[in-house]
Amino acid sequence: MSPGSAPTPPTPAPEREEEVRRSLRAVIDPELGDTIVDLGMVRAITVTGDDVVVDVALTIAACPLRSQIERDVRGQIEALDWVRSLAIRIATMDAAERAAVMARARWKAREDAPETAVAATTRVLAIASGKGGVGKSSVTVNLAVALARRGLTVGILDADIWGFSVPRLLGMEGGVEARQGKMVPLEQKVGDGLVRVLSMGFLADEEQAIMWRGLVLNRAVQQFLQDAHWGDLDYLLIDLPPGTGDVQMGLARLLPRTEMLVVTTPPLAAQKVAARAADMARKGYLRVAGVIENMSDFTCEHGTTYALFGSGGGARLAHGLGVPLIGSIPLHPDLAAAGDAGTPVAAGVGELAPLFAELARVVAEEVAPLIETSSCSARLVERVEAAVASGERQLD
Repeated sequence: MSPGSAPTPPTPAPEREEEVRRSLRAVIDPELGDTIVDLGMVRAITVTGDDVVVDVALTIAACPLRSQIERDVRGQIEALDWVRSLAIRIATMDAAERAAVMARARWKAREDAPETAVAATTRVLAIASGKGGVGKSSVTVNLAVALARRGLTVGILDADIWGFSVPRLLGMEGGVEARQGKMVPLEQKVGDGLVRVLSMGFLADEEQAIMWRGLVLNRAVQQFLQDAHWGDLDYLLIDLPPGTGDVQMGLARLLPRTEMLVVTTPPLAAQKVAARAADMARKGYLRVAGVIENMSDFTCEHGTTYALFGSGGGARLAHGLGVPLIGSIPLHPDLAAAGDAGTPVAAGVGELAPLFAELARVVAEEVAPLIETSSCSARLVERVEAAVASGERQLD
């Protein structure tokens, strides 16, 4: 502060309360596909100086989404640079509050997603990037393989219709068979787990240009989701095309419970573009679950590490979005060589396999764990859908 200048007055509490409320609109209930603010789950926000207290009401006391929602609330508020301390007080909704949630969920059930072949118990993770060339498909494939090595059944939907690469990265080829008028994903055993894959690469020549736009692209992704025998999946990983175009917006309508993992490289330019992908997700009421930094550094054979593309981009993006940095993947020649050979590094014994195993552990245990939601918001959704169906029958 220069001599004689007046001190900067503190920001009034109401303005800070509104800033906190805006940040909480990024916290999405993945089962109901809406923000906890619009669902009425944020009962009160109290700001005293730099200290924040947030009261959050859950549908029931034993809601299994509690830890995820609490973690997301903390991440969003602590990303505000003026917050010194945060207290989150969890309570249970009363009958009137639950009725209000039911009313909004009923409206969204009528307005939103069509039925798909993806089971309601499947955790859906879209792997996104703002730009191409960041290794998004490699991350998708190796994360899927690492999850399968945990004994899980994992689907991969290659939604990058123009730039499909998942079949080559997995070393899979062959035509897609049909059963009862629906596509059957190709399968690959991985340890005690299983990977199921659908890709345009099984339907078109690898060197053939796919010259589709808009509605045709969305229809292709819709068929992969609706006209396929996915079976019981623990996770479905969707390899999105880069950017924020038709496929991304269509996915938000088709599978509103989708959660997004954003892949970026360290440079500031890549970080800024990736932030747009996250912004698109939140505008579509999709939860942004975390950030993965690829090509973080390079270690030569003499043990010297070089930050060839800069450093800290993943951490900066995660902090700015208020979500965790799930992991950083180094720039390593094995990753490209394994992809060309169709033998993912996550399935092997090299130095990158433990890194992807840890990435899968964080996803499966912390960021997007499999949860039993029959006593929480999913139960509300079932009741909502039944009510909508009943109302539609009465109108016929």
